[in-house]
Amino acid sequence: MYSYWKKEMVERADELIVLMREQCLGRGCGGIKELSVMFRHMDVDFSKRLSFEELEEGLKKYGIVISKEDLNLLFLWFDKDDNKTVDFCEFIHRLRPPMSEIRKQVILQAFDKMDVNGDGELKMDDLKVIYAANARQHPKYLSGEWTEEETLRSFLDSIDTPGCPDGKVTREEFLNYYSGVSSTIDDDMYFDLMMRNCYGLPPRSSSP
Repeated sequence: MYSYWKKEMVERADELIVLMREQCLGRGCGGIKELSVMFRHMDVDFSKRLSFEELEEGLKKYGIVISKEDLNLLFLWFDKDDNKTVDFCEFIHRLRPPMSEIRKQVILQAFDKMDVNGDGELKMDDLKVIYAANARQHPKYLSGEWTEEETLRSFLDSIDTPGCPDGKVTREEFLNYYSGVSSTIDDDMYFDLMMRNCYGLPPRSSSP
């Protein structure tokens, strides 16, 4: 039965993913990252899997509009091993706007530079080592309105979970956030240059 409907299910699932992606990005560049963090908080047993009821509740809480029929179809498609749960990491990965390898590479290069201690999370301690010089150029720091710590905190919060920052950003969350930014920029080379200028990365190699 599954194999018979597979082509039709894939086509409709792809349509639904696009519609849900648009709803996420309608909330801003951090929309997909926000949804991924909410799902992670729902994963109380750390299984990285969600039941149909958990997925339905999460999407409803987040404000994603989808019919029960369509959600059933989407759930069946993602539940490839038929164990009545879906891998929410794969789900979020599919929601992320498609990006070229050039974009993914520069995003991860920026993250790796910022992740000073290599623990896979960006925190204030990392920013104090790498981003302090940038913070001192911020208009609110120069005017005396913000301290250096407040300036760094503002930067971290801007890529943290909107409305519910937890003071750390994982590699996956960083990629989710910048996939939203990427969706607003058409040209690969411009996006690459923007990221390099923002994070003080070396120029892209011209070699193939």
